[in-house]
Amino acid sequence: MNENITMTEETKKEEIRKNENDILTSLIEAASYKEDDEEAVGIQIKRKGKLIFEFKIRPLSDEEYQNCKKNNTTYKRNKQLGTKVADRVNVARYRSEVIYTATIEKDRTKIWDNNAAWKKLAVLSGPDLIDVVLMAGEKDAILDKIEEISGFKPTVEETVKN
Repeated sequence: MNENITMTEETKKEEIRKNENDILTSLIEAASYKEDDEEAVGIQIKRKGKLIFEFKIRPLSDEEYQNCKKNNTTYKRNKQLGTKVADRVNVARYRSEVIYTATIEKDRTKIWDNNAAWKKLAVLSGPDLIDVVLMAGEKDAILDKIEEISGFKPTVEETVKN
């Protein structure tokens, strides 16, 4: 039996308001990825089978990636156009700054901003310490993980699903 259900104008508006709240809640939840502990992923640095140290990383926003790139790009003035143009990017420093930015605040303070380590290893900042402490391959693996959790690479589960 086919019943036609007619919604009153007030019922329609109420249904729309209910859905708007659901959408708003979902958007707010989606935007909280930087502070959400469940989004953070553990990284272990092991050498010769021994755990050296560990820390957690979180997803990065587009703006955070852009800031890292901007901070590590040198510019020069184009004499013909009268504007500044990118001259070169310090890729090693950029990679270290991405890792530094993605490290959760608590671990960043404890590990990368460790003043005693800075003095001992003669560095001036957290990204500098990352350059000294991590090997290129370790940095590469960490950067791959940051890209994955930031949504750039599908996870193994997503690949298998599709």
